[in-house]
Amino acid sequence: MWKREQKQSVGNQCLVSNRTLNTWKEAMPMDDEAGSELHSADAEQNSEPMSEEMLRNAYHLSRLRSSSVEIREKGSERLKEELAKAQRELKLKDEECEKLSKVREQLEQELEELTASLFEEAHKMVREANTKQATAEKKLKEAQGKIDVLLAEVTALKTLVITSTPSSPNRELHPQLQIPSKAVFKKGHGRNKSMSNAIVTATTQNSQLQPMNKDGREINLILYDEFLAWKEEPTLDKVCPFLERIYQEDIGPCLSFAKHELTEAVQAAVESNTLSIEPAVVQALPVVKASAIECGGPKKCALSGLSRTCKHRIKLGDSGSYFYISPSCRSRITAVCNFLTYIRYIQQGLVRQDVEQMYWEVMKLRKEMSVAKLGYYTEEL
Repeated sequence: MWKREQKQSVGNQCLVSNRTLNTWKEAMPMDDEAGSELHSADAEQNSEPMSEEMLRNAYHLSRLRSSSVEIREKGSERLKEELAKAQRELKLKDEECEKLSKVREQLEQELEELTASLFEEAHKMVREANTKQATAEKKLKEAQGKIDVLLAEVTALKTLVITSTPSSPNRELHPQLQIPSKAVFKKGHGRNKSMSNAIVTATTQNSQLQPMNKDGREINLILYDEFLAWKEEPTLDKVCPFLERIYQEDIGPCLSFAKHELTEAVQAAVESNTLSIEPAVVQALPVVKASAIECGGPKKCALSGLSRTCKHRIKLGDSGSYFYISPSCRSRITAVCNFLTYIRYIQQGLVRQDVEQMYWEVMKLRKEMSVAKLGYYTEEL
């Protein structure tokens, strides 16, 4: 009887488990193959009585299926939460990137404005500096002109003061010392001796009043006009009338030597300002022989070919050849170099003299070339 009751209770449990399994199967979706197998198994189970072990396995299977469904649901919910969280983070990142891009654009705009303002300020400073420089140069030029005028006035005053002494006063500075010309001829009768003395005195006074040119020079108007025309546009071109005349009359004859080939080289070096003159040492270095030109020696001049004591030697440009020259040839070359150097200084605006002083300095240098080309020179100790 107890066994019968036990069997009935087991049967009741199996019926309850079957009902639960059927309810769970109806609620859960299944795959086609699995569903068909389960349906077939259920059909077989419904058709045949199920054993206790089969019912227990079915119960455990149902619990596993329910737990897997719960896990799947929890996983899907967690994934959804992570997806929502990632989307929120991405949205925040997008907002941050947008803010950063706006900040970058603002910085780029500010940088462009700052660069433009810096360039404008730099150009403004350069313009102000150029204006100040031009003003300073103008003031310097005016000051130099005033200084030249003051120096000329001081020189003139010194000359007048020096020429006026208590023993022999300058009558131009002291008009009260001048004797009127009417006082020479007195009214009434007088002796011939007094008359002659008065005439001599008047003549002496007139001669003192007339300006005396101590240098004994007079401006050649043709040469002066040529110099003025050249001074307006100074150039070293030989075609201009001023330099053309000087080359024909002074420079050409002054640099004309017996050795024609070397003469042309010397003239070219002098015109290009690449000729150097140095004293000739007793024990000279080995001299490099130039092609078809004799370099001469301490006892022979390379330009004239004469046996002379050569105390100097010349070098043309960057060549390694030295040519020994006599004192006369050195004097001629030096005179031409002095003239061309002064002309270059005038062209570069380095000479602070008036036009007439420049003209007389040019004439002085021409005079030195004329004397040198005739063979006169000053012996140096």
